[in-house]
Amino acid sequence: MNQFSNFKILAIETSCDETAAAVIKVEGTTRDLKVNILSNIVSSQIDIHKKFGGVFPEYASRAHTERILPVVESAILQAEEMSSSEMPVSRTKSETRLDRAAESERISRGFLKNVDLVAVTVGPGLIGSLLVGVNFAKTYAFAHNLPIIEVNHLAGHLYSNWAEKPFPQFPAIVLIVSGGHTGLYLMKSHTDIETLGETLDDAAGEAFDKVAKLLQLGYPGGPAISAEAEKFKIDNSQFIKKVEGIYPNEVAVDREKRGNRLDRVPESEGISQGLQIKFPRSMLDRKDYNFSFSGLKTAVLYKVQELSKTYHLKPETYTAAIAYEFQQAVIDILIGKTLQAASEFKPKSICLCGGVSANKELRDQMAQAVNRLPYHPSFHIPSFSLTTDNAAMIGITAAYQIVHRQPTTDYRQINANANFKLD
Repeated sequence: MNQFSNFKILAIETSCDETAAAVIKVEGTTRDLKVNILSNIVSSQIDIHKKFGGVFPEYASRAHTERILPVVESAILQAEEMSSSEMPVSRTKSETRLDRAAESERISRGFLKNVDLVAVTVGPGLIGSLLVGVNFAKTYAFAHNLPIIEVNHLAGHLYSNWAEKPFPQFPAIVLIVSGGHTGLYLMKSHTDIETLGETLDDAAGEAFDKVAKLLQLGYPGGPAISAEAEKFKIDNSQFIKKVEGIYPNEVAVDREKRGNRLDRVPESEGISQGLQIKFPRSMLDRKDYNFSFSGLKTAVLYKVQELSKTYHLKPETYTAAIAYEFQQAVIDILIGKTLQAASEFKPKSICLCGGVSANKELRDQMAQAVNRLPYHPSFHIPSFSLTTDNAAMIGITAAYQIVHRQPTTDYRQINANANFKLD
């Protein structure tokens, strides 16, 4: 594969709860690589897992088994339609229906024209989910005598920033924030990636899910908490009025410190800061680049118990404020660690990726923070469709691995690895 400058990749991703397949067309040279996403199909399992408030591993792997074949077929069909659209042919409706049926039948047998390589996520992730995608990819490669290449799921998130120009420049600091992973990485080149720090417990996205479940906001937690926090940001004056009726001596302090954030400090004797809604910014006082969100999650739990049981407040009185402060605490931690790394390594680019990077407040505040840096690094975020788990990012990663001389292999050498390390 190393000699190709024009090839197509069938990419498969099943590391958690999205069944995904994509076809990527790769052209150009090592210095000027052009990647075209011909298809990118994702089948989400949100409806399956929402009743649990998180991903149920056994249900996830079962759903992958049911969906992998139709998802791959859809990705191949869409890619073929994209390729054939470059040479339009006039057809009647009946001819089109017959053509589509014949094409679908041909694809279901695996006859995709000009696919040169199969790429598959082998880890990290849920082992049951990974096995479905890995075994399908191995079978496809064997059946069609194709080379296969393994891809690290985290590398996929890194390379989602290379889906569209302008590309990041090296050295680059990359923050990955997702449901299962949170980490900072230093990319000195395409072949030199160093892990600076990772979460020591919960990932940021996992903390969002657990706090959303605690606040009864639904699943997935990221969008639910973001929506609730936005309510408070827009209308926090309503919150003040509701609580002042119970504790008229409350005062709002430190409001100007961060926009509309409200820290509430009751002055009544005996209450002693009982209603202060302020959560810890864990690990920011440490010089390493690791993260921790379990303490923040526990602080939210204690605050909810305090407000509901000690002060007998109804959830609608405080939920929006807690969601806002929790979200801001996570953002402060993520930005703080990123800027700490930027201060040491002086990167030419700073990148944000992963499912949580779809959070509007995080995107906006990170962009503002990077823009204030005196040496003006470029800032990169993938499009929303490439933030959550998808196969296009796996195909893009495989393309860069190929052109930078990472060898393909035989299907018998590919195995799932739930703890696959990036470096």
